Amino acid sequence: MSEFTPILRKELREIRRDPYLLGIAIFLPLVLLFLFAYALNLDVKDVPMAVVDMDRTPQSQAYLDAFRNSGQFRVVAYADDPRHATRLMDQGKVQVVMQIPAGFGRRLERGDQAQVSTAVDGTFPTSARVIIGYVEAINQAYAMRRAEERLQRAGPLARAAMDLPMVIPVAQIRYNPGLRSANFIVPGLIAVILMAFPPLLSALAIVREKEHGSIQQIFVSPLPRWAFIVGKLIPYVMIAFGELLLVLLATRYWFQVPIAGNVWLFLLASVPYVVSTVAIGLLVSTFTRSQLAAMLLAIVLTMMPAFIFSGFLFPITSMPQLLQYYAYLFPARYFTEITLDVFLKGLDISHWWVQFVVLLVYTLALVVVAALRFKKKVG
Repeated sequence: MSEFTPILRKELREIRRDPYLLGIAIFLPLVLLFLFAYALNLDVKDVPMAVVDMDRTPQSQAYLDAFRNSGQFRVVAYADDPRHATRLMDQGKVQVVMQIPAGFGRRLERGDQAQVSTAVDGTFPTSARVIIGYVEAINQAYAMRRAEERLQRAGPLARAAMDLPMVIPVAQIRYNPGLRSANFIVPGLIAVILMAFPPLLSALAIVREKEHGSIQQIFVSPLPRWAFIVGKLIPYVMIAFGELLLVLLATRYWFQVPIAGNVWLFLLASVPYVVSTVAIGLLVSTFTRSQLAAMLLAIVLTMMPAFIFSGFLFPITSMPQLLQYYAYLFPARYFTEITLDVFLKGLDISHWWVQFVVLLVYTLALVVVAALRFKKKVG
């Protein structure tokens, strides 16, 4: 007892002096459990859908009721113009656009086949495949009901004519027609990679000087706090931007992922995101006194949210409503939206300027808070 008791007391004092490390060690497993249990939802349900009903007959309404009553789709918009419905999909407000042509009800009443066009957002290939399966299953169930009704009215002589489905869904995949997973996964990984490694590097910038004692020289120098933060920020921003360029080259030429939009606009949008990732690491370093605690806290604040709340793995709309609002707190969400808009949809800044402005404000706020936190530590 007398041999290890001093070591035990020393370690307990060290843990007590670093409450952040102790808190992370105790609460991080619970945080991971609850976040992954509630946020990770691979089910495809309550899919937002826009409808362009050019027929406006009881038959077309009955067909739409089959989708509304299925529990899988939620009609959020009725459009008179297919271009309006397409803009809703471009903005990410709907995942499905269903267009019922004029004459739909008349063809069904004659016993002819009628086609219904269904456009599906292929940004998330896994979800798109499931949605297409839902459309085919609901359509088949509706066609069988219609065939049974006509058989009951027409009698057994019409049975042979009623064997074929009366409604033929024509599915179109937008943005990623081949449903190639790499076209979605690789661009989405850009936001995750930039949120994973630059903050870890910059998080150690101030903590390392604290552990070595060299921070005392900064305390007694006339160097302004903002100059110290910016001086720490710029080198890691350069490293992170170089990392981004390498990832882009690999994305385009190794993984053969096409870039539908303007790559220069994408690089412009990347600047505030890159700065924000490095600034998060610097902010973390102002809260911690050890490199281990800084790395753990950086992982909790950056890498984990980047996987869960960026929309990289699955649509954020599949999360509970509270967690959807919570996802707005993380910059990876906004940058992932910009990335997918540029790579898959080919949209220009007029469609994602809100996300860009949010990133700018977010970055400025992080740098200011980091500078203020450093001043507080000095005082």
